[in-house]
Amino acid sequence: MGIKFTKMQGCGNDFVILNYDEYIKGKWQNMSEAAIELCDRHFGAGADGLIIPNQNTDDADIGWFFYNSDGSTAQMCGNGIRCFAKYAYDNNLVNKKEFTVKTLAGIIAPSIRENGLVRVNMSKPVLESEKIPFIPVNNLNYKIAVKNRVFEGNAVSMGNPHFVIFTEEDADLLFLAKTYGPEIEISAEFPEKTNVEFVKIISKSEIELCVWERGCGITLACGTGACASVAAGILNGLLDNFTEVKLPGGKVNVEWNGIGHDIFLTGPAEYVYKAELFL
Repeated sequence: MGIKFTKMQGCGNDFVILNYDEYIKGKWQNMSEAAIELCDRHFGAGADGLIIPNQNTDDADIGWFFYNSDGSTAQMCGNGIRCFAKYAYDNNLVNKKEFTVKTLAGIIAPSIRENGLVRVNMSKPVLESEKIPFIPVNNLNYKIAVKNRVFEGNAVSMGNPHFVIFTEEDADLLFLAKTYGPEIEISAEFPEKTNVEFVKIISKSEIELCVWERGCGITLACGTGACASVAAGILNGLLDNFTEVKLPGGKVNVEWNGIGHDIFLTGPAEYVYKAELFL
């Protein structure tokens, strides 16, 4: 049986987007099972996550179901929401370029720009430890020990938890993320696990970032990680309110005016291909 789907990517963070009627055709036991099969890079389409539009929502223009490649749910995905926004508009699931999406992180508001980029109101960064969730009371400049190393980081939630580590080491960010990310992800301080960012500050308006993503591992980009990193940088007096974030797969821009304000993420959302997968 053929399952029709669309493959999209934002800065190399890639997603399978599957309409609900196509999901039903697959006869999976649940969406988690579908995500594991479809996201497999050897036997499936291959992706970091699965997105299924949800048109049965009353408190937003549209909703989505989002799953990581390991079948786990994610409250939010910055690159995924940009791809979803473009897909929803192009496929007439919504009839306007600025609309609202119901996610597990709340109502998110993307806006499709004339230059093809998508700007997303990612809501307010969550800094209260119990809401991140993060067990220590102090979420900023917390020291965590892994593999005989101690890293000082900042716990921030963008609907999903992040631990942002600023480093001046000469070591490659990818090496740091691969080596220490897996253990930090499952640290006892994070009861729901965490994404892990290693960040180098290039200037007050530019950073370089590599992420170990909860439920995915190393990815080429992470939109919520970019937002969390900029928020942590501003809170520590390291960054300006508008910052360009360099990720392995491309660049995004993040704007934040500080505590009490929403944070905005702007970046690309591109089609890779449309296809039919035979199961």
